[in-house]
Amino acid sequence: MKKTMWAIGTMFLLCGLSLRTASACTGITLRSEDGAYVLARTIEWGGSNLNSKYVIVPRGYKQQSFAPGGTKEGMSFTARYGYVGLAVEQEDFVAEGLNEAGLSVGLFYFPGYGKYESYDVSKKSSSIADLQLVSWLLASCKTVEEAKNALKEVHVIAIDPRASTAHWRIADASGKQYVLEIVNEELRFYENKVGVLTNSPGFDWQMTNLNNYVNLYPGGAETNTLDENVHLSPFGAGSGMLGLPGDVTPPSRFVRAFFYQHTAPRQHTALETVLQSFQILNNFDIPVGVEFPIGKVPSDIPSATQWTSSTDVTNRIIYYRTMYNSAIRCIELDKIDFANVKYRAIPLDTMQRQPVFPVEIK
Repeated sequence: MKKTMWAIGTMFLLCGLSLRTASACTGITLRSEDGAYVLARTIEWGGSNLNSKYVIVPRGYKQQSFAPGGTKEGMSFTARYGYVGLAVEQEDFVAEGLNEAGLSVGLFYFPGYGKYESYDVSKKSSSIADLQLVSWLLASCKTVEEAKNALKEVHVIAIDPRASTAHWRIADASGKQYVLEIVNEELRFYENKVGVLTNSPGFDWQMTNLNNYVNLYPGGAETNTLDENVHLSPFGAGSGMLGLPGDVTPPSRFVRAFFYQHTAPRQHTALETVLQSFQILNNFDIPVGVEFPIGKVPSDIPSATQWTSSTDVTNRIIYYRTMYNSAIRCIELDKIDFANVKYRAIPLDTMQRQPVFPVEIK
């Protein structure tokens, strides 16, 4: 119990400081020519090691939600579908996952804009902590429409009112994708046709903000002759994207992700598309020193981007790499017997250092 309360306390700190540090996430969506549907994302936190794990959850596994104060007094639920998730700080807190039916759900921090309903102890049997919503949806639903209907029957609550709120990306094997935001205690669903998601402000604002970049386009700008004495020429390739924001704020990352995703050539296969998603998301890695004054970095970690995942929804495979190991690893759900597998929670990394392999010269 002491370990559980410590982990929850750390999570409160993580969420509560998210306005001052990079509790950031960037999500993109790609399709391959052979029809595979790939959802990729980063997760950032520069304040401490998130001690991330992957969890394998069998069908029939019973869980219970936390309630305010750190007690497990919220709703209980049993997994209708087996799933694999990537959890942060504590194995209950799945931030990204995929179930055997092809439902993908991810949590993205949403500080300063969301507002959940207040916890009502008389409704505890239908109250689910926001940090466990991913687990509940993966355990319970097959499609985004099922998820939307199910969400209307529960009460999403904060474990601690000081913590940051979240919003969620929900997608299924059909390719349909929604963003869920809870604002002024009301559920708001946005169909995400562009496939991009970051953090605050809200999704509708981010979509409107794209209009500020209507002048951007792939390729190079033409030479501009103003008069016979003035000829303006681009310095190099990619000048059509001059003005693309390069900072790490959520609005800038949303714009950058949108243009990188929508100008990326479509790959032939699912695996090629997964590898492409990691290459695109390289552009969103956040160096740990960016968000803190010089000399004030609080934790000895190599990157604020602690892990990046890419989910092949069509073929039911989750790929990931971490700040400690850039090698891409994967978990194939179709090779897991979710009726008989045992629940497990395994650290993403067994060593906290980047492996280095010498090149063999013959």
